[in-house]
Amino acid sequence: MPALLNDHDLVDRILAHVDGQSTDKGTTVWREPAVNYTSPERFAAELEVLRRVPMAFCPSAAVAEPGAFIARTSVGTPLLVVRGTDGIVRGFRNACRHRGMKVADGEGCVRAFACPYHAWTYGLDGSLRHIPGEEGFPGLDKNAHGLVPVTVHEKGGLVFVTQDAALSDGALPDVPDLLPADWVLFNRLEFDDRANWKLIAETSMEGYHIKALHNQSFYPYGYDNLNVVELAGRNSRIVFPFRRIEKLRQQPREQWSTQGRITDVHQLFPNTHVSFLSSHAMLIILEPVSPTETHWVVYQLAPRIKNGQPLDIEEARRDASFVQDAGLTEDRAAACAIQAGLASNANTHFTFGHYEQAIGHFHRHLAEHVAKLRLAEERQDIA
Repeated sequence: MPALLNDHDLVDRILAHVDGQSTDKGTTVWREPAVNYTSPERFAAELEVLRRVPMAFCPSAAVAEPGAFIARTSVGTPLLVVRGTDGIVRGFRNACRHRGMKVADGEGCVRAFACPYHAWTYGLDGSLRHIPGEEGFPGLDKNAHGLVPVTVHEKGGLVFVTQDAALSDGALPDVPDLLPADWVLFNRLEFDDRANWKLIAETSMEGYHIKALHNQSFYPYGYDNLNVVELAGRNSRIVFPFRRIEKLRQQPREQWSTQGRITDVHQLFPNTHVSFLSSHAMLIILEPVSPTETHWVVYQLAPRIKNGQPLDIEEARRDASFVQDAGLTEDRAAACAIQAGLASNANTHFTFGHYEQAIGHFHRHLAEHVAKLRLAEERQDIA
């Protein structure tokens, strides 16, 4: 995994951009067909890709204790993730092996999962432990009727789930240590937007729009079209500096810190980003619902200790509210307006230029995965 810029080198690059009125630029232009934001066929292929790569499901902090679980639908599939008594996080298809009812809803902490229909009971490892009236099921092999597992990886403070046979290792090889163990979860949000999931994802991958779209929210504190962009495997990191970073010019270089002076956005292929702001971090997972609808799953976290002081939860909540009520609301409205504008048929494609290199990087890898999926399907047809 290529190392990301450290604070000193990052500040050097930002201050050079400030002085030169410049920004990081890519070297290619990506043209994405507009039909890829509305086509049911392309949407179905993307869903299959998402099921066949490691997708972020939740932060490790959401399942910190043995028995802690999260149950929700991901890419149309009810899933259940739980930390076992051995400390290992496991994932399962959330369906009882008797009649298919979900064995868990929402989140919580349990010792076992009992199906609410007939009380078939499963351990935290997914094994079938108890069948009421077991004599009514002669010959049933309990060992063959545990919850059906899915592949789980825990890395960088995140839990990743791969539902079906993997097309690739997705974001995993290049996931940095994002959320240390001492970060705590303080809020979770879910909501929906009438926009394709990729339109929403694109809003956080460039700063070319800051002054125009965020004139009264982010722009007074930051810069327009001034970003540091790092590409790492299928992922990317986009840094949005605040104007107060220039105060570091008066400090010795060895004391430089970007804490509270940047918004640091890590895009994890395919549908996730982790943003670090002044007093909290957001894990945003974009769940595609239809070609024109997306379900947001948002986790908000903060460090247990900041600058040597215990967590000030109200400070973290204020920081989160500003982002939600200002910039995030504006980004959501923009994505929905673009989706509505697609009905005009004015654009055969969208052009992502040198200022939007992270978006082109994302689309390039998604297109490669769609092509790989179709090739695999063709080979199965031949076989």
